[in-house]
Amino acid sequence: MGRNVVLYALSTCAHCRKTRGLLESILGEAGFQTHYVDRLSGDERNDRMRELRRVNPELSFPTTVIDGATVVGAREARIRELLA
Repeated sequence: MGRNVVLYALSTCAHCRKTRGLLESILGEAGFQTHYVDRLSGDERNDRMRELRRVNPELSFPTTVIDGATVVGAREARIRELLA
């Protein structure tokens, strides 16, 4: 299918867990990348935060990027629409 799906999340965030669960149910565990930015440090954390800032300047979580389209928050209907 060749989808490019990235989830920016916090490991302690309930909405992030919900969004990850949704992505897993649709794409499987290997079908997307998850970056738990609160578990990163140093350059890796800085790089992920720069990526996130480009797609969501408010730096809020969860942020899901699906083939270049950004979904901010646990918006199940929008995520399903983009993955259809």
